[in-house]
Amino acid sequence: MPVIKILPHAEFCPQGTEINAPAGTSICEALLENHIAIEHACDMSCACTTCHVIVREGYASLNAAEEEEEDLLDRAWGLEPQSRLSCQAIVGAQNLTVEIPKYTINHARENH
Repeated sequence: MPVIKILPHAEFCPQGTEINAPAGTSICEALLENHIAIEHACDMSCACTTCHVIVREGYASLNAAEEEEEDLLDRAWGLEPQSRLSCQAIVGAQNLTVEIPKYTINHARENH
Protein backbone atom coordinates (compact mmCIF):
# COMPACT_ATOMS: atom_id res chain seq x y z
CA MET A 1 0.00 0.00 0.00
CA PRO A 2 1.50 3.37 -1.00
CA VAL A 3 2.55 5.82 1.70
CA ILE A 4 1.72 9.51 1.47
CA LYS A 5 4.17 11.71 3.34
CA ILE A 6 2.52 15.02 4.26
CA LEU A 7 4.95 17.86 4.85
CA PRO A 8 4.29 20.06 7.91
CA HIS A 9 1.43 22.57 7.58
CA ALA A 10 0.77 24.96 10.48
CA GLU A 11 -2.99 24.34 10.57
CA PHE A 12 -3.74 20.92 9.10
CA CYS A 13 -0.68 18.86 10.03
CA PRO A 14 1.80 20.81 12.21
CA GLN A 15 4.40 18.05 12.57
CA GLY A 16 3.84 16.45 9.19
CA THR A 17 3.00 12.75 9.03
CA GLU A 18 2.90 9.64 6.88
CA ILE A 19 -0.29 7.78 6.04
CA ASN A 20 -1.13 4.64 4.08
CA ALA A 21 -3.52 5.02 1.17
CA PRO A 22 -4.82 2.28 -1.08
CA ALA A 23 -4.16 2.74 -4.79
CA GLY A 24 -7.27 4.14 -6.46
CA THR A 25 -8.05 6.56 -3.62
CA SER A 26 -7.86 10.31 -4.16
CA ILE A 27 -5.27 12.19 -2.13
CA CYS A 28 -8.10 14.25 -0.60
CA GLU A 29 -9.99 11.14 0.54
CA ALA A 30 -6.81 9.67 2.01
CA LEU A 31 -6.08 12.85 3.96
CA LEU A 32 -9.63 13.15 5.29
CA GLU A 33 -9.79 9.46 6.25
CA ASN A 34 -6.63 10.02 8.30
CA HIS A 35 -7.97 13.06 10.17
CA ILE A 36 -6.11 15.68 8.12
CA ALA A 37 -8.90 18.18 7.53
CA ILE A 38 -7.81 19.63 4.19
CA GLU A 39 -10.31 22.10 2.80
CA HIS A 40 -12.65 20.79 0.11
CA ALA A 41 -15.35 23.45 -0.26
CA CYS A 42 -16.96 21.88 -3.33
CA ASP A 43 -17.28 18.45 -1.68
CA MET A 44 -14.64 16.98 -4.00
CA SER A 45 -16.58 17.72 -7.20
CA CYS A 46 -13.74 19.52 -9.04
CA ALA A 47 -15.44 22.92 -8.77
CA CYS A 48 -12.96 24.90 -6.62
CA THR A 49 -9.28 24.96 -5.67
CA THR A 50 -9.42 24.66 -1.89
CA CYS A 51 -7.93 21.14 -1.89
CA HIS A 52 -4.90 22.20 -3.96
CA VAL A 53 -1.71 20.33 -3.08
CA ILE A 54 1.82 20.26 -4.47
CA VAL A 55 3.12 16.75 -5.12
CA ARG A 56 6.84 16.93 -4.28
CA GLU A 57 7.56 13.24 -4.99
CA GLY A 58 5.66 10.61 -6.94
CA TYR A 59 3.83 13.02 -9.27
CA ALA A 60 4.29 10.77 -12.32
CA SER A 61 2.47 7.89 -10.60
CA LEU A 62 -0.80 9.86 -10.37
CA ASN A 63 -3.54 9.75 -12.97
CA ALA A 64 -3.33 12.48 -15.61
CA ALA A 65 -5.12 15.74 -14.85
CA GLU A 66 -8.26 16.37 -16.89
CA GLU A 67 -8.76 19.70 -18.68
CA GLU A 68 -11.35 20.84 -16.09
CA GLU A 69 -8.84 20.35 -13.26
CA GLU A 70 -6.09 22.15 -15.18
CA ASP A 71 -8.40 25.11 -15.81
CA LEU A 72 -9.24 25.37 -12.10
CA LEU A 73 -5.62 25.04 -11.05
CA ASP A 74 -4.88 28.28 -12.91
CA ARG A 75 -6.77 30.01 -10.08
CA ALA A 76 -4.99 28.27 -7.20
CA TRP A 77 -2.74 30.18 -4.83
CA GLY A 78 0.92 29.17 -5.13
CA LEU A 79 0.51 27.16 -8.34
CA GLU A 80 3.55 25.06 -9.27
CA PRO A 81 4.19 22.57 -12.09
CA GLN A 82 3.49 19.67 -9.69
CA SER A 83 0.20 21.16 -8.42
CA ARG A 84 -2.93 19.02 -8.35
CA LEU A 85 -6.40 19.24 -6.90
CA SER A 86 -6.22 16.52 -4.27
CA CYS A 87 -9.82 15.49 -4.97
CA GLN A 88 -8.84 14.61 -8.55
CA ALA A 89 -5.35 13.15 -7.98
CA ILE A 90 -5.69 9.38 -7.70
CA VAL A 91 -3.00 7.49 -5.79
CA GLY A 92 -1.11 4.96 -7.90
CA ALA A 93 1.44 2.35 -6.83
CA GLN A 94 4.24 4.73 -5.76
CA ASN A 95 4.75 6.58 -2.51
CA LEU A 96 3.99 10.31 -2.56
CA THR A 97 5.26 13.39 -0.77
CA VAL A 98 2.62 16.11 -0.60
CA GLU A 99 2.71 19.73 0.51
CA ILE A 100 -0.48 21.56 1.44
CA PRO A 101 -0.03 25.21 0.44
CA LYS A 102 -0.14 27.85 3.16
CA TYR A 103 -3.17 29.62 1.65
CA THR A 104 -6.28 28.76 -0.35
CA ILE A 105 -8.79 30.87 -2.20
CA ASN A 106 -11.85 30.22 -0.06
CA HIS A 107 -14.04 33.30 0.26
CA ALA A 108 -16.43 31.61 2.70
CA ARG A 109 -13.58 30.96 5.11
CA GLU A 110 -12.04 34.43 4.77
CA ASN A 111 -14.97 36.11 6.57
CA HIS A 112 -15.98 38.32 3.61
